[in-house]
Amino acid sequence: MNSRSVPAPTITRGPSVQAPSNRAEATNSSDIMTFALVAARTADDRKGEDVVVLDVSQTLTVTDLFVIASASNTRLVATIARDIEDAVKEAGGPAPVSVEGLNEANWVLMDYAGFIVHVFLDETRRYYDLERLFADSTKIAWQR
Repeated sequence: MNSRSVPAPTITRGPSVQAPSNRAEATNSSDIMTFALVAARTADDRKGEDVVVLDVSQTLTVTDLFVIASASNTRLVATIARDIEDAVKEAGGPAPVSVEGLNEANWVLMDYAGFIVHVFLDETRRYYDLERLFADSTKIAWQR
């Protein structure tokens, strides 16, 4: 990667969005897993690379799962993120509480409260290396 740094997306909550006060209010743990797996499979189906689902519930209090995927170009990053949102809704899941980074599409963060989807541009994923930061987290098998 070149020497310029890649900015992390800022996470903001709009005034009209009321975030759940805890994960349990967002949905139950079975639903969280189901919708996270829908997100992972959708990323894979849409040519997302190196899709990983991590159980971060022992490390973080704000969410239970991370879904991480990457793509080779910004257009594909944005497409994967939009398709994940559509697929989760079609499966009966919630809309994300917040979506950040969609315009730039270097790192799209989709906060569903119980799980967070990260869709990265390849070089951005290597730079932030979330899998290394959460190396103690359990990987969840998501393939059919």
